[in-house]
Amino acid sequence: MKVRQLIMQSMIIATLGFAGAWNVDSANAKVSFSVKGPFGTVNGTFSGLKATIQFDDKDLAGSSVKASIDASTVSTGVGLRNHHLKSEEQWLNTDKYPQITFQSKKIEKTANGYKAIGDLTLKGATKPVEIPFTFTPNGGAGQFKGQFTIKREDYNIGKAGGSVGSIITITLDVPVKK
Repeated sequence: MKVRQLIMQSMIIATLGFAGAWNVDSANAKVSFSVKGPFGTVNGTFSGLKATIQFDDKDLAGSSVKASIDASTVSTGVGLRNHHLKSEEQWLNTDKYPQITFQSKKIEKTANGYKAIGDLTLKGATKPVEIPFTFTPNGGAGQFKGQFTIKREDYNIGKAGGSVGSIITITLDVPVKK
């Protein structure tokens, strides 16, 4: 009887340990960006988001996000522009800098939801960012949504000044399941 009780307790503890673990639906996750260009706003996307998400609104101290995306998945809908973004040193140079990553340091409650505070590494530069987000649970699934901005010069993207805007807006729409 003691062995059975020990096994049951172990299973309960293991289940509780994963209570905040969410798996990203990479095929349906949307990571998009926009930046002002010389002929209007340029919109684009990245695909194949990979992330380890521990999130429990009752345990924000134990919550965390570690995410990465393959920089070569950048797509703006214009083949020549995509080629330049991927191949040129002044843009993303995805051969040299293949991954874009985010690692949270803490997650806090805000008036409108939450914010993940951590480090974004893009093109070899790591800078602190705050990502405001919401989480909508739906049983064993849910949806994280967020939006934040970065200064492209902070990440050595493009030339200072010029015809491309200095602020890049990044929008996240990430479906998850247990």
